[in-house]
Amino acid sequence: MTTKLYQNDVYIRDWITSVSDLTITEDNKTVLYLDSTAFFPEGGGQSCDKGIISFLRKGKEHCVDVIDVQEEGELVAHTVSGDVLPEKGEEVSCSLDWARRFDNMQRHCGEHILSGIFHERCGGINRGFHMGEDYMTIDISLEENPGNLAFRKPETIDDSIAAECELMANRVIWANEPVFVFRFDNREEAEKMPLRKKLAFDEDISIVCVGSPENASDCVACCGTHPSTAGQVGLIKIYKVENYKGMFRIFFEAGERAFRDYMTKHRMLTEISNRYSSSIEDFPSKIKSQEQKISELKNQLFTIKKAYLSKEQLKLDQLIASEASPVLFTLYDLSIDDAFTLSKEYMGKPVCCGRLILIYVPKSTSFILASDGTPDCGSLVKEYASFYKGKGGGNKTSARAIFSKEEDAMLFADLLSKHLK
Repeated sequence: MTTKLYQNDVYIRDWITSVSDLTITEDNKTVLYLDSTAFFPEGGGQSCDKGIISFLRKGKEHCVDVIDVQEEGELVAHTVSGDVLPEKGEEVSCSLDWARRFDNMQRHCGEHILSGIFHERCGGINRGFHMGEDYMTIDISLEENPGNLAFRKPETIDDSIAAECELMANRVIWANEPVFVFRFDNREEAEKMPLRKKLAFDEDISIVCVGSPENASDCVACCGTHPSTAGQVGLIKIYKVENYKGMFRIFFEAGERAFRDYMTKHRMLTEISNRYSSSIEDFPSKIKSQEQKISELKNQLFTIKKAYLSKEQLKLDQLIASEASPVLFTLYDLSIDDAFTLSKEYMGKPVCCGRLILIYVPKSTSFILASDGTPDCGSLVKEYASFYKGKGGGNKTSARAIFSKEEDAMLFADLLSKHLK
């Protein structure tokens, strides 16, 4: 049986103990069992602690890294990595990665507080919790309607409800409410607590209570590690809300991670607003003004482009009337989509008179092929474009051929010219 130091004091960072056993797994990993440990094993939605175990051998200090910690009944298994390993019965010094532990404590306690607020505000039940690397999520179900709900039960959790719950959760942090952990041997005693969620087991029960049991902001069974006061969580920030399998998935972060996210986004917003010669407060109206100007410019560009294509069409009509098939026409400074717009005036129409029209776009080394169906544009691209590392496709009256080099595109056009002759 491993003495679990983290159950009595989550702030233990360094301690001395002995190796009670050592095993090598089938996949050649080393697992240590200690008489006592403050390394928290993975569980309750929380990742395990990591750290270092050191020991002296012939006057020289050796260290192994704790890379995984799992609970095995009454034992705690520590998977370690190192060149020299401690032996059974040997005394070792342990040191956990405190930054990782406190990060987990902030985030896990933040989840408790936010879940408790959604229960108080909406009658929502947390049906799922995930502590990811980039954010945390809770899945809130509104299936229950407790009679003592102080607020009107909402039909949905929208952005306004989420913002309200976020503010209420942060007020719990600002009030620096105490965080208690109560341990019970049986369900009967544990169920006397003001639990927001029914118990899932019958013995060795840990209840985490944010605030006093008489006026708790949250009270639920949990085996994780939490700070002694809510103020140490620092901050809770909701990112977004999504519908998920009939529930509402809340994306959020807590603690230093939430603060760092705020700093990153604030820096980005400051840089962008400075680029637009605007304050952060005036930035939304500045963007709206810029969008209006861009819309006006797009309308002007559309009108100018339409007039330009009309003139280019007149030039192409003259070429069609004077040159043999295929008619090669270059459309400068415009895109392949503009070429396609121009080709619509010819594809499948008698004006082609059995001729093939090749509209070349230098910008993308591409062709738009158009005809009245004879010759078959799609078949020409399919049969000949690959000769010059080209790709594309289409139908009888319209097709596209795209090349990586202008030289290959011109060879393709020359081949079509010879083929049609």
